[in-house]
Amino acid sequence: MEKPLISSDYGPSYGTVNAPTAAAAAGFPAMAAAPAAATNAPSAPPASMFDSVPGYEGTVAGGGGGYLPPPMPAVPMPVPEAGPAQPNWNIPSISEDAAREAFVNFASSKCCYSTGPAKDGVITSMEPFNTYRYRLETFTESRSTEWLHEPYSNQPLDAGMQRAPGPWEIAAQMPGFFQDTIQNIKVPYTSSAKMCHACVGMGRVPCKDCTGCGSKVCWVCNGSGFRQTNDRCMHCNGRGRDNCFKCSGKGTNECSTCRGRSQLLVFINLKVQWTNNKEDFVVEQSSGLRVENFSKVSGREMFKDSQFMLYPVMGFPDPAVAQASERLIREHMSKYGQMARILQQRHTIELIPVTRVTYAWKGKSHLYFVFGNEMSVNAEDYPATCCCSVM
Repeated sequence: MEKPLISSDYGPSYGTVNAPTAAAAAGFPAMAAAPAAATNAPSAPPASMFDSVPGYEGTVAGGGGGYLPPPMPAVPMPVPEAGPAQPNWNIPSISEDAAREAFVNFASSKCCYSTGPAKDGVITSMEPFNTYRYRLETFTESRSTEWLHEPYSNQPLDAGMQRAPGPWEIAAQMPGFFQDTIQNIKVPYTSSAKMCHACVGMGRVPCKDCTGCGSKVCWVCNGSGFRQTNDRCMHCNGRGRDNCFKCSGKGTNECSTCRGRSQLLVFINLKVQWTNNKEDFVVEQSSGLRVENFSKVSGREMFKDSQFMLYPVMGFPDPAVAQASERLIREHMSKYGQMARILQQRHTIELIPVTRVTYAWKGKSHLYFVFGNEMSVNAEDYPATCCCSVM
């Protein structure tokens, strides 16, 4: 017949105790078997744990209440300004020696490339290309809220003392422009102490390893209390069970949610996020070099403008750049202007040098590209490679 487990001082009973083992029948006191189930304490905070705070009705626990739309900007829209004086848009050609040196450095950096083609190949032509990269950066501030909790250790409690300020009324320390940063702020007048939901205010929870019993079946005698020779099991002293190592035989562990304090500080957390939203457009060029290669290099900055809100580039020699500027600025306003506050915009135009080099090696013609301020090289059909393997 099963008997109810006596409730401990940390809460109600967690299960039942099985009948005595064979060891007890033989005259040795057997320990109780593991209970059938652990506590049914909620794993997530109940909705009743969170107060109703005016202005934060949509805030939920842990998942955030979504990004909150900012107030209408008080700063008037800027008027278009005259564009800067047009610089010289031509790219100076690199010399044959510079092109060869870059090619040799490229081949030398590859463990499976012979430097023969780079050193001894005959350059037959060099063609420079103009390639422009337009970059738009929109620096935004967004705000979201969520209910959070932490162990209560006598922190100040101010819930209900005054009206909680709105999400966009709370001052935050803004970083420099175009720097990604996150700041978390406890919303004033929302902090209160609540009973811990994980341990029901007990400060301790049933041990998961032994399901709250404080012991486990002896691994030597498998709970019988005897060895195969019918001798008393010396490992468990004939009890059939071992004290649980995880809880030191107590059956409970300190609650990890409240860290044994039985209470939680519950408050609304305001997450302020500054983000530099950056987007590039590279003008298509006929050199044959793939556009994705340009993300690895820098160019010569020909134009730069930074304002609260930008107008598209006007009067640029390549119409594709002006069209991209107009399109990206419009898209950024639509994408980021609804749920975030636009603080500053910046756009730049870089002139990226690209030289297509044709050279002959062992009677065949090959190509490579030298591009960017870094004099990077792309040579997809390098003629002298070998297969390497790591031993």
